Amino acid sequence: MVQQQVLLSRLNEWLQPNMVRDFCPNGLQVEGCHEIKKILCGVTATQALIDRALETGADTLLVHHGYFWKSENPSIVGMKRRRLASLLVNNINLFAYHLPLDIHPEFGNNAGLARQLELVVEGQIDAGGTPGLLWYGRLPRPMTHTDLNEYVSHRLSRAPLVVSGGKEKVETVAWCTGGAQGFIDDAHALGVDAYISGEISEQTTHSAREQGITYIAAGHHASERYGVQLLGERVRKEFDVIVEYCELANPA
Repeated sequence: MVQQQVLLSRLNEWLQPNMVRDFCPNGLQVEGCHEIKKILCGVTATQALIDRALETGADTLLVHHGYFWKSENPSIVGMKRRRLASLLVNNINLFAYHLPLDIHPEFGNNAGLARQLELVVEGQIDAGGTPGLLWYGRLPRPMTHTDLNEYVSHRLSRAPLVVSGGKEKVETVAWCTGGAQGFIDDAHALGVDAYISGEISEQTTHSAREQGITYIAAGHHASERYGVQLLGERVRKEFDVIVEYCELANPA
């Protein structure tokens, strides 16, 4: 068991949310019980994840995508009302960390993706006003576009969308998980052969083809499963508390 505020303090100590400007609040988004016995980790605080917490007896959720985004309607209606009601009625805590979980060098999403794809990390640079958000390095070995497609598909259990550009064989790579396709120009400026992110936009294809850089859209969800798992494992080792990860499939 761990006290709610003790866990919050340690998470904030590790992730340093005050160091980044984000699109949502980071930390304890919904207050629940003060004595935490079981934590359920997931990518997004969906109703399905809340229901799984109720089924498994978890009193706390730890996620990457929480609530209260700057661009959303602030009214507590519909889906948002149902989600919040489920948390509040059942006294369930919701901890969410967005950009701080992307950039963390040990258990962030970029670190987790690098581990999953066995990428050789060489550095991080600022992107979109966030320090250290774009990572770069090398693939475990040079690959053709076909090999790279098959490799990412195998390692992430999801077929990526690959836009071929530049060299026939890819070796150097930059990456940023989730909806970071807009950083393809930053990746090109690094001089890498390929850029990996989660999503793709219409203009991403043109940027890749015209600038000669291969783009891999690995999936928003698929590329961001690993940070919260690494963070959850760290919490489990630090405190006497049960921590489980719940995979809820998402094709996006």
